[in-house]
Amino acid sequence: MLGDKETIEYIRLAKLGDNSAKETLLEHNVSLVKCIVKRYLRRGVEYDDLFQIACIGFLKAIAGFDEGFNVKFSTYAVPMIAGEIKRFMRDDGAVKVSRGMKQQAKVMHKFVEEYTLKTGNAPPMYEIAKEFGMEEAEAVFVMGSSKMPLSLYGGGEYKDGKERELIETLTTKDDQEDWLDRMLLKGAIEELSERDRRVIILRYFRDMTQSEVAERIGVSQVQVSRIENRIIKEFREKLDCCM
Repeated sequence: MLGDKETIEYIRLAKLGDNSAKETLLEHNVSLVKCIVKRYLRRGVEYDDLFQIACIGFLKAIAGFDEGFNVKFSTYAVPMIAGEIKRFMRDDGAVKVSRGMKQQAKVMHKFVEEYTLKTGNAPPMYEIAKEFGMEEAEAVFVMGSSKMPLSLYGGGEYKDGKERELIETLTTKDDQEDWLDRMLLKGAIEELSERDRRVIILRYFRDMTQSEVAERIGVSQVQVSRIENRIIKEFREKLDCCM
């Protein structure tokens, strides 16, 4: 990669309209761009498409970089590139869910049907979230990700006679970027072995101690600690490979 001073010089030229300077910057930072792209593979978007979107983010980083930031260009560029990919995946509807997530949505949909038949009214979102041990925003995301009648923007009749979109039933406003991050995290967790996945879920999503987890899965507390540390190290290596 280029040195800091060389990078600044090329950025100055690029901002003046020198396309060759832009090409040089991209050429010497292509490994950085590719590494970020790899984070978002297997999400339903082809590699070449992701790479092109990442390059757009890289060019935006060049245009928006200010020497007064007092940070390296690469430090500034990474979130810009990742943000461009996230926006594309969010706005283009390209976030794909796993088979397990689809099955979860199917079970939730069945719960809605049974609840409606029993009470005569569709369950409020907080009831669905409570039933499946989720936050309301997460429940909306899971149900909205499936091609089922009850979707994120599906309408529903309410007692006041007005029709509202499902998203409007949330009691709090969660940022869509947070939802996407959660989905990406879930995708990473689903790639783990069954035992590793149980350890992470019990430790970080069920708030259990290492001793409690050890008792639950039938291993020692020391083994749980080793498994947890190994997984965290692997996650950090994946996330920090470009930093």
